[in-house]
Amino acid sequence: MTNAEKENTVRRKRVAFILVDGLADVSIPSLGFRTPVQVATTPNMDTMARAGVSGLMDPVEPGLACGSDTAHLSLLGYNPLIYYRGRGAFESLGAGLAMSPGDIAFKSNFATIDDASGIVTSRRADRHFEEEGPILCEALNGVKLPLFPEYQVCVRYATEHRCGVVVKGPRLSGNISGTDPLKDNRPLQIVVPLDDSEEAKHTAAVVNELSQEMRRILTAHPLNAQRKSQGKSIANVVLLRGCGIRIEVSTFEEKHGLVPCMVAPTKIIAGLGLSLGIDILDAPGATGDYRTLLTSKAAAIAGALSAPSKSPPSIFIPGEEDSKPGRREGYDFGFLHIKAIDDAGHDKAVELKVRAFEAVDAMIGQLARLLLEEEAGHDKFEYSLCVTGDHSTPVEYGDHSFEPVPFTICHLKDFVVAKGGESVVLSTDLSPFNLPIAGSSALAALAEQASARASFDSYDSPVAGDSVVRFDEISAARGCLGRFQGSEMMGHQEIHPPLNEILSLQ
Repeated sequence: MTNAEKENTVRRKRVAFILVDGLADVSIPSLGFRTPVQVATTPNMDTMARAGVSGLMDPVEPGLACGSDTAHLSLLGYNPLIYYRGRGAFESLGAGLAMSPGDIAFKSNFATIDDASGIVTSRRADRHFEEEGPILCEALNGVKLPLFPEYQVCVRYATEHRCGVVVKGPRLSGNISGTDPLKDNRPLQIVVPLDDSEEAKHTAAVVNELSQEMRRILTAHPLNAQRKSQGKSIANVVLLRGCGIRIEVSTFEEKHGLVPCMVAPTKIIAGLGLSLGIDILDAPGATGDYRTLLTSKAAAIAGALSAPSKSPPSIFIPGEEDSKPGRREGYDFGFLHIKAIDDAGHDKAVELKVRAFEAVDAMIGQLARLLLEEEAGHDKFEYSLCVTGDHSTPVEYGDHSFEPVPFTICHLKDFVVAKGGESVVLSTDLSPFNLPIAGSSALAALAEQASARASFDSYDSPVAGDSVVRFDEISAARGCLGRFQGSEMMGHQEIHPPLNEILSLQ
Protein backbone atom coordinates (compact mmCIF):
# COMPACT_ATOMS: atom_id res chain seq x y z
CA MET A 1 0.00 0.00 0.00
CA THR A 2 1.40 3.40 -0.99
CA ASN A 3 1.62 6.31 1.45
CA ALA A 4 -1.16 8.08 -0.42
CA GLU A 5 -3.39 5.01 -0.08
CA LYS A 6 -2.59 4.79 3.64
CA GLU A 7 -3.50 8.45 4.10
CA ASN A 8 -6.83 7.82 2.39
CA THR A 9 -7.65 4.96 4.78
CA VAL A 10 -6.77 6.86 7.97
CA ARG A 11 -9.79 8.52 9.54
CA ARG A 12 -9.02 12.04 10.70
CA LYS A 13 -9.77 12.68 14.37
CA ARG A 14 -12.14 15.51 15.17
CA VAL A 15 -13.43 16.66 18.57
CA ALA A 16 -16.70 18.27 19.64
CA PHE A 17 -15.92 20.12 22.87
CA ILE A 18 -18.97 21.22 24.92
CA LEU A 19 -18.24 23.90 27.52
CA VAL A 20 -21.08 24.48 29.99
CA ASP A 21 -20.46 27.87 31.59
CA GLY A 22 -20.91 27.84 35.37
CA LEU A 23 -21.45 24.09 35.36
CA ALA A 24 -20.35 23.00 38.82
CA ASP A 25 -22.12 23.70 42.10
CA VAL A 26 -22.21 22.75 45.77
CA SER A 27 -24.48 20.45 47.76
CA ILE A 28 -27.89 22.07 48.30
CA PRO A 29 -30.03 21.15 51.35
CA SER A 30 -33.31 21.49 49.43
CA LEU A 31 -32.02 18.94 46.90
CA GLY A 32 -31.13 16.38 49.55
CA PHE A 33 -27.57 17.73 49.76
CA ARG A 34 -26.92 17.07 46.10
CA THR A 35 -25.75 19.42 43.38
CA PRO A 36 -27.98 20.47 40.46
CA VAL A 37 -25.81 18.34 38.17
CA GLN A 38 -26.41 15.29 40.37
CA VAL A 39 -30.14 15.94 40.42
CA ALA A 40 -30.57 16.51 36.69
CA THR A 41 -31.58 13.62 34.43
CA THR A 42 -28.72 13.47 31.92
CA PRO A 43 -28.71 10.17 30.03
CA ASN A 44 -26.41 11.39 27.28
CA MET A 45 -23.72 12.83 29.54
CA ASP A 46 -23.96 9.72 31.71
CA THR A 47 -23.45 7.68 28.54
CA MET A 48 -20.34 9.74 27.78
CA ALA A 49 -19.01 8.93 31.25
CA ARG A 50 -19.65 5.20 30.72
CA ALA A 51 -17.97 5.38 27.32
CA GLY A 52 -14.87 7.34 28.24
CA VAL A 53 -12.65 8.70 30.96
CA SER A 54 -13.46 11.28 33.63
CA GLY A 55 -11.81 13.53 36.19
CA LEU A 56 -12.12 16.74 38.13
CA MET A 57 -10.58 19.88 36.67
CA ASP A 58 -9.51 23.15 38.26
CA PRO A 59 -9.90 25.46 35.24
CA VAL A 60 -7.01 27.75 36.24
CA GLU A 61 -5.68 26.56 39.61
CA PRO A 62 -7.07 25.01 42.81
CA GLY A 63 -8.89 27.42 45.09
CA LEU A 64 -9.30 30.18 42.50
CA ALA A 65 -12.77 31.57 41.75
CA CYS A 66 -11.90 32.50 38.17
CA GLY A 67 -13.76 34.42 35.51
CA SER A 68 -14.92 32.83 32.29
CA ASP A 69 -12.29 34.67 30.24
CA THR A 70 -9.29 33.59 32.29
CA ALA A 71 -10.69 30.05 32.53
CA HIS A 72 -11.17 29.80 28.77
CA LEU A 73 -7.64 31.07 28.13
CA SER A 74 -6.29 28.41 30.46
CA LEU A 75 -8.37 25.59 28.95
CA LEU A 76 -7.33 26.53 25.43
CA GLY A 77 -3.66 26.42 26.38
CA TYR A 78 -2.81 30.08 27.09
CA ASN A 79 -1.57 30.96 30.56
CA PRO A 80 -3.79 33.85 31.77
CA LEU A 81 -1.01 35.06 34.06
CA ILE A 82 1.01 35.78 30.94
CA TYR A 83 -1.54 36.62 28.27
CA TYR A 84 -4.55 38.16 30.01
CA ARG A 85 -4.94 41.89 29.21
CA GLY A 86 -8.48 42.57 30.46
CA ARG A 87 -11.82 41.34 29.22
CA GLY A 88 -12.87 44.53 27.45
CA ALA A 89 -11.15 43.58 24.20
CA PHE A 90 -12.84 40.17 24.20
CA GLU A 91 -16.31 41.67 24.68
CA SER A 92 -15.79 44.34 22.04
CA LEU A 93 -14.32 42.01 19.42
CA GLY A 94 -17.16 39.58 20.01
CA ALA A 95 -19.68 42.38 19.61
CA GLY A 96 -18.22 43.10 16.17
CA LEU A 97 -15.91 46.04 16.88
CA ALA A 98 -12.58 45.86 15.07
CA MET A 99 -9.55 46.73 17.20
CA SER A 100 -6.11 47.98 16.19
CA PRO A 101 -2.90 48.04 18.25
CA GLY A 102 -3.11 50.86 20.77
CA ASP A 103 -6.91 50.78 21.12
CA ILE A 104 -8.51 50.10 24.50
CA ALA A 105 -11.87 48.43 25.09
CA PHE A 106 -14.33 47.76 27.89
CA LYS A 107 -16.82 45.11 28.87
CA SER A 108 -19.81 47.30 29.64
CA ASN A 109 -23.27 47.13 31.23
CA PHE A 110 -26.32 49.30 30.72
CA ALA A 111 -27.26 50.13 34.30
CA THR A 112 -29.44 52.39 36.44
CA ILE A 113 -28.02 55.21 38.54
CA ASP A 114 -29.72 57.59 40.94
CA ASP A 115 -28.74 61.00 39.57
CA ALA A 116 -29.07 62.78 42.90
CA SER A 117 -26.82 60.48 44.92
CA GLY A 118 -24.62 58.92 42.22
CA ILE A 119 -25.54 55.45 43.55
CA VAL A 120 -25.82 52.63 41.01
CA THR A 121 -29.12 51.08 42.08
CA SER A 122 -28.99 48.25 39.53
CA ARG A 123 -25.96 47.05 37.58
CA ARG A 124 -28.30 45.46 35.03
CA ALA A 125 -30.93 47.83 33.69
CA ASP A 126 -32.75 44.86 32.17
CA ARG A 127 -31.47 41.38 31.30
CA HIS A 128 -33.92 41.32 28.35
CA PHE A 129 -32.61 44.34 26.45
CA GLU A 130 -32.44 43.00 22.89
CA GLU A 131 -34.69 45.71 21.39
CA GLU A 132 -33.57 48.73 23.39
CA GLY A 133 -29.86 47.88 23.60
CA PRO A 134 -29.05 48.40 19.90
CA ILE A 135 -31.00 51.69 19.86
CA LEU A 136 -29.04 53.10 22.79
CA CYS A 137 -25.75 51.82 21.37
CA GLU A 138 -26.47 53.64 18.12
CA ALA A 139 -26.99 56.85 20.11
CA LEU A 140 -23.69 56.35 21.93
CA ASN A 141 -21.62 55.24 18.96
CA GLY A 142 -19.30 58.04 17.87
CA VAL A 143 -19.88 60.15 20.99
CA LYS A 144 -17.64 63.21 21.01
CA LEU A 145 -15.47 64.07 24.01
CA PRO A 146 -15.35 67.88 24.40
CA LEU A 147 -12.06 67.86 26.31
CA PHE A 148 -10.44 65.21 24.09
CA PRO A 149 -11.70 65.72 20.52
CA GLU A 150 -8.87 63.63 19.02
CA TYR A 151 -10.40 60.37 20.33
CA GLN A 152 -12.90 58.15 18.52
CA VAL A 153 -15.44 56.09 20.47
CA CYS A 154 -17.15 53.00 19.01
CA VAL A 155 -20.08 51.34 20.80
CA ARG A 156 -21.91 48.18 19.74
CA TYR A 157 -24.58 46.03 21.37
CA ALA A 158 -23.51 42.60 22.64
CA THR A 159 -26.14 40.52 24.49
CA GLU A 160 -28.69 41.07 27.25
CA HIS A 161 -27.67 44.28 29.09
CA ARG A 162 -24.12 44.31 27.70
CA CYS A 163 -22.29 46.30 25.06
CA GLY A 164 -18.75 46.66 23.79
CA VAL A 165 -16.93 50.00 23.92
CA VAL A 166 -13.69 50.78 22.05
CA VAL A 167 -11.65 53.98 22.35
CA LYS A 168 -9.18 54.85 19.58
CA GLY A 169 -6.51 57.52 19.79
CA PRO A 170 -2.97 58.36 20.91
CA ARG A 171 -1.24 57.55 24.22
CA LEU A 172 -3.81 55.12 25.60
CA SER A 173 -3.08 52.59 28.34
CA GLY A 174 -5.08 49.56 29.41
CA ASN A 175 -3.76 49.86 32.96
CA ILE A 176 -6.68 51.78 34.49
CA SER A 177 -9.61 50.97 36.75
CA GLY A 178 -13.27 51.08 35.70
CA THR A 179 -16.49 52.81 36.72
CA ASP A 180 -18.37 49.65 37.71
CA PRO A 181 -18.93 49.36 41.51
CA LEU A 182 -19.40 45.57 40.98
CA LYS A 183 -22.40 45.42 43.35
CA ASP A 184 -25.75 47.18 43.45
CA ASN A 185 -26.36 50.21 45.67
CA ARG A 186 -22.80 51.43 45.55
CA PRO A 187 -21.44 54.70 44.09
CA LEU A 188 -20.35 54.95 40.47
CA GLN A 189 -16.58 54.71 40.52
CA ILE A 190 -14.08 57.27 39.27
CA VAL A 191 -11.48 55.84 36.90
CA VAL A 192 -7.93 55.97 38.26
CA PRO A 193 -4.56 54.94 36.80
CA LEU A 194 -3.15 51.64 38.06
CA ASP A 195 0.46 52.64 37.48
CA ASP A 196 2.49 55.86 37.52
CA SER A 197 2.81 56.23 33.76
CA GLU A 198 1.67 59.41 32.05
CA GLU A 199 -0.29 57.26 29.58
CA ALA A 200 -2.34 55.67 32.36
CA LYS A 201 -3.04 59.02 34.01
CA HIS A 202 -4.07 60.52 30.68
CA THR A 203 -6.27 57.53 29.79
CA ALA A 204 -8.08 57.73 33.13
CA ALA A 205 -8.99 61.35 32.37
CA VAL A 206 -10.23 60.39 28.88
CA VAL A 207 -12.42 57.58 30.20
CA ASN A 208 -13.90 59.69 33.01
CA GLU A 209 -14.92 62.22 30.35
CA LEU A 210 -16.38 59.38 28.26
CA SER A 211 -18.41 58.10 31.21
CA GLN A 212 -19.93 61.54 31.80
CA GLU A 213 -20.80 62.09 28.15
CA MET A 214 -22.44 58.68 27.80
CA ARG A 215 -24.46 59.31 30.93
CA ARG A 216 -25.59 62.69 29.55
CA ILE A 217 -26.78 61.14 26.27
CA LEU A 218 -28.63 58.29 27.97
CA THR A 219 -30.38 60.54 30.48
CA ALA A 220 -31.82 62.63 27.65
CA HIS A 221 -32.74 59.72 25.38
CA PRO A 222 -36.51 59.40 24.72
CA LEU A 223 -36.32 55.64 25.11
CA ASN A 224 -35.56 56.08 28.81
CA ALA A 225 -38.52 58.44 29.20
CA GLN A 226 -40.67 55.74 27.62
CA ARG A 227 -39.30 53.04 29.92
CA LYS A 228 -39.90 55.25 32.96
CA SER A 229 -43.54 55.85 31.94
CA GLN A 230 -43.97 52.06 31.65
CA GLY A 231 -42.61 51.52 35.15
CA LYS A 232 -39.40 49.95 33.88
CA SER A 233 -35.91 50.70 35.14
CA ILE A 234 -34.08 53.21 33.01
CA ALA A 235 -30.66 52.65 31.43
CA ASN A 236 -29.02 55.98 32.22
CA VAL A 237 -25.41 54.93 32.71
CA VAL A 238 -22.90 52.60 31.08
CA LEU A 239 -20.62 50.82 33.54
CA LEU A 240 -17.13 50.47 32.08
CA ARG A 241 -14.97 47.64 33.38
CA GLY A 242 -12.22 45.24 32.37
CA CYS A 243 -10.24 47.75 30.33
CA GLY A 244 -8.04 45.80 27.97
CA ILE A 245 -6.06 45.71 24.76
CA ARG A 246 -6.15 43.04 22.09
CA ILE A 247 -3.72 40.27 22.97
CA GLU A 248 -1.10 39.20 20.43
CA VAL A 249 -0.46 35.45 20.62
CA SER A 250 0.19 32.43 18.43
CA THR A 251 -3.05 31.14 16.97
CA PHE A 252 -4.74 28.04 18.36
CA GLU A 253 -3.94 26.19 15.13
CA GLU A 254 -0.26 27.15 15.32
CA LYS A 255 -0.09 26.13 18.96
CA HIS A 256 -1.97 22.84 18.85
CA GLY A 257 -2.04 21.72 15.20
CA LEU A 258 -5.86 21.62 15.16
CA VAL A 259 -8.10 23.75 12.95
CA PRO A 260 -10.59 25.29 15.43
CA CYS A 261 -14.08 26.75 15.27
CA MET A 262 -16.46 27.99 17.95
CA VAL A 263 -20.16 28.55 18.56
CA ALA A 264 -20.33 31.33 21.15
CA PRO A 265 -23.19 33.86 21.07
CA THR A 266 -21.80 35.20 24.36
CA LYS A 267 -19.67 38.03 23.01
CA ILE A 268 -16.82 37.86 25.51
CA ILE A 269 -16.21 34.21 24.61
CA ALA A 270 -16.50 34.90 20.88
CA GLY A 271 -14.02 37.76 21.22
CA LEU A 272 -11.61 35.55 23.13
CA GLY A 273 -11.86 32.97 20.38
CA LEU A 274 -11.22 35.59 17.71
CA SER A 275 -8.13 36.72 19.63
CA LEU A 276 -6.79 33.18 19.32
CA GLY A 277 -7.55 32.86 15.62
CA ILE A 278 -10.63 30.68 16.13
CA ASP A 279 -13.43 30.99 13.55
CA ILE A 280 -16.79 31.99 15.08
CA LEU A 281 -19.65 30.10 13.43
CA ASP A 282 -23.06 31.50 12.63
CA ALA A 283 -25.79 29.64 14.52
CA PRO A 284 -29.22 31.20 13.89
CA GLY A 285 -31.29 31.44 17.05
CA ALA A 286 -28.34 30.92 19.40
CA THR A 287 -28.49 33.94 21.69
CA GLY A 288 -26.23 33.31 24.69
CA ASP A 289 -29.08 33.64 27.19
CA TYR A 290 -32.12 31.72 28.46
CA ARG A 291 -33.81 31.93 25.05
CA THR A 292 -30.98 30.33 23.11
CA LEU A 293 -31.76 27.69 20.48
CA LEU A 294 -29.58 24.76 21.50
CA THR A 295 -30.34 22.66 18.42
CA SER A 296 -28.86 25.40 16.23
CA LYS A 297 -25.59 25.18 18.16
CA ALA A 298 -25.42 21.41 17.70
CA ALA A 299 -26.12 21.73 13.97
CA ALA A 300 -23.45 24.41 13.51
CA ILE A 301 -20.72 22.38 15.21
CA ALA A 302 -21.75 19.18 13.42
CA GLY A 303 -21.68 20.97 10.07
CA ALA A 304 -18.24 22.43 10.74
CA LEU A 305 -16.84 19.06 11.80
CA SER A 306 -18.43 17.34 8.77
CA ALA A 307 -16.94 19.55 6.05
CA PRO A 308 -15.98 19.06 3.27
CA SER A 309 -18.73 16.43 3.03
CA LYS A 310 -21.12 19.23 3.94
CA SER A 311 -20.80 22.97 3.58
CA PRO A 312 -19.61 24.49 6.86
CA PRO A 313 -21.54 27.37 8.45
CA SER A 314 -20.57 30.96 7.69
CA ILE A 315 -18.21 32.73 10.07
CA PHE A 316 -18.27 36.13 11.78
CA ILE A 317 -15.59 38.79 11.13
CA PRO A 318 -15.29 41.83 13.48
CA GLY A 319 -15.76 45.14 11.70
CA GLU A 320 -17.63 43.58 8.77
CA GLU A 321 -21.39 43.50 8.39
CA ASP A 322 -21.61 40.33 6.30
CA SER A 323 -20.52 36.84 7.29
CA LYS A 324 -17.83 35.03 5.34
CA PRO A 325 -17.73 31.38 4.20
CA GLY A 326 -16.22 28.94 6.71
CA ARG A 327 -13.25 26.75 5.84
CA ARG A 328 -14.31 24.50 3.00
CA GLU A 329 -12.10 21.65 4.25
CA GLY A 330 -13.72 21.79 7.69
CA TYR A 331 -12.49 21.94 11.27
CA ASP A 332 -10.82 19.54 13.71
CA PHE A 333 -11.86 21.15 17.01
CA GLY A 334 -15.42 22.38 17.50
CA PHE A 335 -15.92 24.44 20.68
CA LEU A 336 -19.57 24.75 21.72
CA HIS A 337 -20.17 27.28 24.51
CA ILE A 338 -23.40 27.36 26.58
CA LYS A 339 -23.96 30.37 28.83
CA ALA A 340 -27.44 30.00 30.35
CA ILE A 341 -26.46 27.56 33.12
CA ASP A 342 -24.12 30.23 34.48
CA ASP A 343 -26.99 32.75 34.34
CA ALA A 344 -29.16 30.40 36.39
CA GLY A 345 -26.43 30.22 39.02
CA HIS A 346 -26.12 34.01 39.15
CA ASP A 347 -29.91 34.30 39.41
CA LYS A 348 -29.98 31.72 42.25
CA ALA A 349 -32.51 29.71 40.23
CA VAL A 350 -32.07 26.15 41.51
CA GLU A 351 -34.77 24.48 39.48
CA LEU A 352 -33.93 26.38 36.32
CA LYS A 353 -30.30 25.29 36.54
CA VAL A 354 -31.41 21.67 36.80
CA ARG A 355 -33.85 21.87 33.89
CA ALA A 356 -31.49 23.88 31.71
CA PHE A 357 -28.78 21.30 32.27
CA GLU A 358 -31.22 18.59 31.16
CA ALA A 359 -31.84 20.59 27.99
CA VAL A 360 -28.09 20.70 27.35
CA ASP A 361 -28.05 16.93 27.69
CA ALA A 362 -30.75 16.63 25.02
CA MET A 363 -28.67 18.84 22.72
CA ILE A 364 -25.68 16.53 23.20
CA GLY A 365 -27.88 13.65 22.05
CA GLN A 366 -28.68 15.61 18.89
CA LEU A 367 -25.03 16.42 18.30
CA ALA A 368 -24.09 12.76 18.69
CA ARG A 369 -26.67 11.75 16.08
CA LEU A 370 -25.49 14.36 13.57
CA LEU A 371 -21.85 13.31 13.97
CA LEU A 372 -22.71 9.62 13.75
CA GLU A 373 -24.54 10.18 10.47
CA GLU A 374 -21.34 11.67 9.08
CA GLU A 375 -18.96 9.14 10.64
CA ALA A 376 -20.98 6.14 9.47
CA GLY A 377 -21.87 7.57 6.07
CA HIS A 378 -18.53 8.77 4.73
CA ASP A 379 -15.84 6.90 6.70
CA LYS A 380 -13.53 9.95 6.68
CA PHE A 381 -13.61 11.10 10.29
CA GLU A 382 -13.40 9.61 13.76
CA TYR A 383 -15.25 11.79 16.24
CA SER A 384 -14.93 12.30 19.97
CA LEU A 385 -17.12 14.15 22.47
CA CYS A 386 -15.94 16.11 25.49
CA VAL A 387 -17.98 17.97 28.12
CA THR A 388 -16.84 20.11 31.04
CA GLY A 389 -17.23 23.57 32.59
CA ASP A 390 -15.16 26.70 33.04
CA HIS A 391 -15.92 27.28 36.75
CA SER A 392 -18.59 26.72 39.37
CA THR A 393 -21.48 29.17 39.84
CA PRO A 394 -23.32 27.82 42.90
CA VAL A 395 -26.97 28.86 43.12
CA GLU A 396 -26.53 29.23 46.87
CA TYR A 397 -23.95 32.00 46.31
CA GLY A 398 -25.11 33.59 43.06
CA ASP A 399 -21.53 34.11 41.93
CA HIS A 400 -18.44 32.29 40.70
CA SER A 401 -16.72 30.03 43.21
CA PHE A 402 -13.63 27.84 43.35
CA GLU A 403 -14.98 24.26 43.21
CA PRO A 404 -13.47 22.00 40.51
CA VAL A 405 -15.62 20.99 37.54
CA PRO A 406 -16.36 17.50 36.18
CA PHE A 407 -14.65 16.54 32.94
CA THR A 408 -15.53 13.63 30.62
CA ILE A 409 -14.26 12.68 27.16
CA CYS A 410 -15.11 9.69 24.96
CA HIS A 411 -14.96 8.36 21.42
CA LEU A 412 -18.24 8.60 19.54
CA LYS A 413 -18.01 4.91 18.64
CA ASP A 414 -17.90 4.00 22.34
CA PHE A 415 -20.76 6.40 23.06
CA VAL A 416 -22.83 4.54 20.46
CA VAL A 417 -22.12 1.20 22.15
CA ALA A 418 -22.94 2.56 25.61
CA LYS A 419 -26.15 4.10 24.27
CA GLY A 420 -27.37 0.79 22.86
CA GLY A 421 -26.26 0.85 19.24
CA GLU A 422 -26.48 3.01 16.14
CA SER A 423 -30.23 2.62 15.79
CA VAL A 424 -30.78 4.17 19.23
CA VAL A 425 -28.52 7.15 18.55
CA LEU A 426 -29.94 7.69 15.06
CA SER A 427 -33.48 7.73 16.46
CA THR A 428 -32.74 10.89 18.48
CA ASP A 429 -35.29 13.61 17.74
CA LEU A 430 -33.70 16.55 15.94
CA SER A 431 -36.62 18.93 16.44
CA PRO A 432 -35.43 22.40 17.51
CA PHE A 433 -36.00 23.35 21.14
CA ASN A 434 -35.09 26.10 23.57
CA LEU A 435 -33.91 26.12 27.13
CA PRO A 436 -36.83 26.01 29.58
CA ILE A 437 -37.99 29.45 30.67
CA ALA A 438 -39.14 28.12 34.05
CA GLY A 439 -39.21 24.82 35.83
CA SER A 440 -42.26 22.71 36.52
CA SER A 441 -41.30 20.62 39.55
CA ALA A 442 -40.99 21.32 43.24
CA LEU A 443 -37.54 21.03 44.80
CA ALA A 444 -38.69 18.03 46.83
CA ALA A 445 -39.63 16.25 43.60
CA LEU A 446 -36.19 17.00 42.19
CA ALA A 447 -34.58 15.51 45.28
CA GLU A 448 -36.67 12.35 44.85
CA GLN A 449 -35.66 12.25 41.19
CA ALA A 450 -32.00 12.37 42.19
CA SER A 451 -32.45 9.61 44.73
CA ALA A 452 -34.12 7.38 42.15
CA ARG A 453 -31.38 8.15 39.63
CA ALA A 454 -28.69 7.13 42.10
CA SER A 455 -30.37 3.78 42.72
CA PHE A 456 -29.76 2.78 39.10
CA ASP A 457 -25.99 3.21 39.31
CA SER A 458 -25.45 -0.43 40.13
CA TYR A 459 -27.22 -1.51 36.92
CA ASP A 460 -24.94 0.44 34.64
CA SER A 461 -21.48 -0.67 33.69
CA PRO A 462 -18.68 1.15 31.88
CA VAL A 463 -18.07 0.40 28.22
CA ALA A 464 -14.58 1.87 27.82
CA GLY A 465 -12.12 3.93 29.81
CA ASP A 466 -12.59 3.97 33.57
CA SER A 467 -15.31 2.84 36.00
CA VAL A 468 -17.29 6.11 36.12
CA VAL A 469 -20.90 5.77 34.95
CA ARG A 470 -22.36 9.19 35.84
CA PHE A 471 -21.49 12.74 34.90
CA ASP A 472 -21.40 14.88 38.04
CA GLU A 473 -18.93 16.38 40.49
CA ILE A 474 -18.78 13.39 42.85
CA SER A 475 -18.65 10.65 40.21
CA ALA A 476 -15.95 12.44 38.21
CA ALA A 477 -13.71 12.47 41.29
CA ARG A 478 -13.39 8.68 40.92
CA GLY A 479 -12.23 8.93 37.29
CA CYS A 480 -8.83 7.84 36.06
CA LEU A 481 -7.85 11.39 35.11
CA GLY A 482 -7.84 12.36 38.78
CA ARG A 483 -7.80 16.06 39.60
CA PHE A 484 -5.91 18.25 37.18
CA GLN A 485 -5.53 21.88 36.12
CA GLY A 486 -7.17 23.28 33.02
CA SER A 487 -3.82 24.19 31.49
CA GLU A 488 -3.05 20.47 31.25
CA MET A 489 -5.99 19.80 28.93
CA MET A 490 -4.40 21.09 25.73
CA GLY A 491 -0.75 21.36 26.84
CA HIS A 492 1.97 18.74 27.00
CA GLN A 493 2.21 17.45 30.55
CA GLU A 494 4.05 14.46 31.97
CA ILE A 495 1.47 13.50 34.60
CA HIS A 496 -1.82 14.22 32.86
CA PRO A 497 -1.77 13.75 29.07
CA PRO A 498 -3.38 16.45 26.92
CA LEU A 499 -6.68 15.97 25.14
CA ASN A 500 -5.24 14.51 21.94
CA GLU A 501 -3.19 11.97 23.91
CA ILE A 502 -6.21 10.99 26.01
CA LEU A 503 -8.09 10.19 22.80
CA SER A 504 -5.19 8.07 21.56
CA LEU A 505 -4.99 6.14 24.82
CA GLN A 506 -8.66 5.19 24.98
